Amino acid sequence: MKVLALTFVGGFVAAGLAGAGTVAPGDVVFDDYGAIAEPLTTTPGDPEKGRAVMNKGSGNCIACHQVTDLSELAFHGEIGPSLDGVADRWTEADLRGIVANAKMMFPGTMMPAFYKVEGFTRPGDGYTGKAAKGPLEPLLTAQQIEDVVAYLLTLQE
Repeated sequence: MKVLALTFVGGFVAAGLAGAGTVAPGDVVFDDYGAIAEPLTTTPGDPEKGRAVMNKGSGNCIACHQVTDLSELAFHGEIGPSLDGVADRWTEADLRGIVANAKMMFPGTMMPAFYKVEGFTRPGDGYTGKAAKGPLEPLLTAQQIEDVVAYLLTLQE
């Protein structure tokens, strides 16, 4: 793992850098299948924090997936598979790869790449002329990915 220093510019973390003990998005190692064997952080994932990320907001996983354990939340999606029992279907490495960049495992998926910062198609230029310029931050941090994976590993049949 690379240890990268944080650089603050005007109160914001400079694009492209990650905290100490964190694998930067461009340094993630996917296997031939799309799984990520090694954790993205040195801090273990927290299932409770991962459960919170699944909610509307940062991860918004339930916009596309149904999760019985999150039944107190409204409007579960139906375009992605149910995540009930997902820990029985996939390994930790598989889940990490799917959450970080599902397109590595399933090229035609509609699921966004939550830990990717380059190689995007920016259609906004063709429609509004207002596509984001320059580097982008990942949708989720490395720690949030680990937290979501830890939560998903609790979803057994």
